[in-house]
Amino acid sequence: MSNNNENKNNVEPVIVRLDEEATNEARSILFSAYRDEPTFQYLFDHRRPGYETRVRATIRELIDLYLELDQEAIGVMVDDTLVAVAFIGDPELRMNLTEQFGWRIRMVLTAGFASTRRYLDYHHKIRELLPQPLAHQLPLMGVNPKYQNRGYGRVLLKAVEKLCSENPRGSGLVLDTGNSRYLPFYESEGFRSLGKIRLGDFEDHVLFREVHADGKAMGESLG
Repeated sequence: MSNNNENKNNVEPVIVRLDEEATNEARSILFSAYRDEPTFQYLFDHRRPGYETRVRATIRELIDLYLELDQEAIGVMVDDTLVAVAFIGDPELRMNLTEQFGWRIRMVLTAGFASTRRYLDYHHKIRELLPQPLAHQLPLMGVNPKYQNRGYGRVLLKAVEKLCSENPRGSGLVLDTGNSRYLPFYESEGFRSLGKIRLGDFEDHVLFREVHADGKAMGESLG
């Protein structure tokens, strides 16, 4: 984890880039963020024993894959504590997980064949809704439950949008959520619906926001 910003009191949220040293903290935050989400509960069958193990395995394998592919990962630090994280997929990557053979094998071995198949089908449906020209994707984003409702999610999303604005080849930012209570927040940030994916008895919302290049370097906000 690297941070070049100087903040003597270290009480204000600071945006940092994440590296392999931060993966354990990132995994913990994302597990807490996704464990009770309807989308993950459906995809990884929360009614069957071993659900939490499957969620942990999926988050671990996704983080490792994005780091392996050298994708952007940023977080919010408060008082030397990592309180929120986001992993961003480059618009030129437009990753097809079915082509990531090593990742698929690791997922089957850790999360199980059925859960892996469901996740791949779900990922394919999202890809079908992605806009043209290409957009950044935000597959993983979460805030430590102890620090929720303090504005850190908005701080993190602003930093993600800032990062995306530096790539003129990207048309914007795509994310999805199966929790409708988050929709007002995303709508307040300028996101609009690209479509919905039916998952059991609920719908997962795929959202998009245009992000225009502003000519400023991300380094100005990351230090």
